[in-house]
Amino acid sequence: MPNDRSAPADTSRTPTAPDAVAPAVPVVPGAPAPDAVTPAPVHPPGVAAVPEGVAPAVPDALAPAAPRGYRAVFAVAEFRAVFAAHLFSLLGVVVSELALTVLVYDLTGSPLLSALTFALGLLPYLIGGTLFAGVADRYPARRVLVVCDLLCAACVAVMLVPATPVAGLLALRCLVAAIAPVFTGTRMAALTDILGEGDLYVLGRSLLRIVSQSAMLIGFGAGGVLLTVLSPRGAITVTAVTFLASAALLRFGTRARPARSGDGGGTLLKESLAGARLILGDRRVRALMLLFWVPPMFVVAPEALAAPYADAIGVPSAALGLLLCSMAVGHIGAELFVGSALSPRNRSRIVLPVAAVGLLPLVVYAVRPGLPLAVTALALAGAGAAYVIGLDQWFVDAVPEELRGRAMTLLTAGLMTVQGLGMALAGLAAEFFPVHQVVAGSGILGTVCTLLLVAEVRATAPGRMSDTEGRDRADRHVTSG
Repeated sequence: MPNDRSAPADTSRTPTAPDAVAPAVPVVPGAPAPDAVTPAPVHPPGVAAVPEGVAPAVPDALAPAAPRGYRAVFAVAEFRAVFAAHLFSLLGVVVSELALTVLVYDLTGSPLLSALTFALGLLPYLIGGTLFAGVADRYPARRVLVVCDLLCAACVAVMLVPATPVAGLLALRCLVAAIAPVFTGTRMAALTDILGEGDLYVLGRSLLRIVSQSAMLIGFGAGGVLLTVLSPRGAITVTAVTFLASAALLRFGTRARPARSGDGGGTLLKESLAGARLILGDRRVRALMLLFWVPPMFVVAPEALAAPYADAIGVPSAALGLLLCSMAVGHIGAELFVGSALSPRNRSRIVLPVAAVGLLPLVVYAVRPGLPLAVTALALAGAGAAYVIGLDQWFVDAVPEELRGRAMTLLTAGLMTVQGLGMALAGLAAEFFPVHQVVAGSGILGTVCTLLLVAEVRATAPGRMSDTEGRDRADRHVTSG
């Protein structure tokens, strides 16, 4: 299904402790023998129960070691289905974006309409994420995910009809983009049911983000190859197949679970807007959500201005690919390292420091660097996004379960929207200032804004808020069901 590039992604490396020893059961005449009594498993404080789909640890010295890190996530059968579905749909979306852009240009000859096809992939996120967020909690997650995939497949199928006008193609593109945040938010919330709310969830979200970044590198290349052997509509057909494959994987590879919150009696729109008010009205959740949003808003400036910067420093057009992929490569490498080499405690410790300095590499653009230094700065800026791994855990801990689907949907919609806004503002600024100054300014201004957010996140940390604020949060959580 549509991609959460980024974005807005949805894990426990803590070893599972053996079950506590059950108290002795007295033998009573006529009662079952003690070994017939199966005591309920006891999990020591701080140790989460083993998620569904993962075999419990065997207390046998000869048993193979339980999988850890990313391997533990892939040990969960349902996650494997979600991961495969994400891979199928994401590659399909990337290919369709490229193919639809070429198709619109072939039909109109207009560069503006061709570029607008890409922009329409971002703009409807805010509408879909705000007005339809209630779907994520109101209906069972599996049903929502499968229906979203089927709706997207239907939209793509209509694009294939030769009689569909250009306006219809753009409208269908908007509809797919509006469905995307609902799908992504529902999937992020469903991961907490599949993987639990601990470190397995964090690593699962990390894997989906890594796939999103990799799909950007692989998908456009694959799309270019497809367009050499297929017509644009033929390439779009591949997208319809990927959506159907994703729907089948989710339908038959995941369990049916009840909705997080029942129909409250109000309309879907009212429920969605009420959920957004509750989420953004919580100071802690609001601060964490802004920390997800603000750094990406500024870090997109060098990507948005990569073509004019390559022209300004006089490098060949082939170098543009290096400027565009450097940040993704840095992000993937850093996320893999943090997810596999650091403990959950250390991942939590680096959130605020890494977020605070993550945009500083962009300041190198102030000296108008050549290609090698620019590529290095972009890779370091991409690596700065690794703070999100620990932030995922904080966000899940802060959001009440009955609002989780709406919170994840709003998070995804906001992330895509602010990135689109950041690209537009960077382009506008470049009309008045040299490109290298705009990128360096984005790094400085973004760092200042992020430091203010870091202070707010610290102030709202559990145990630091006043008693009144704590009671207000509890009241809102109770009344939100």
